[in-house]
Amino acid sequence: MKTEAEHKPIPWYLWPFWAIWRLITWIIGLTGRVVGVVLGLALLLVGAILCVTVILIPLGIPFIIVGLLLVIRALF
Repeated sequence: MKTEAEHKPIPWYLWPFWAIWRLITWIIGLTGRVVGVVLGLALLLVGAILCVTVILIPLGIPFIIVGLLLVIRALF
């Protein structure tokens, strides 16, 4: 089994996606799967509400993306 030190370095252009995925993995590890799904669904709902107000779409879309990633990570 590989440890983090044995992994290949992450290319600079993929680093933001890798960092977000690691953050989500940390949240799921900290809170547990059920709470992760509930938190992800809450973020999806907040993002959708923000997108309804057209002015806050740039803020709502990241909420939806992070919420979806949380739900996916918690389920699989």
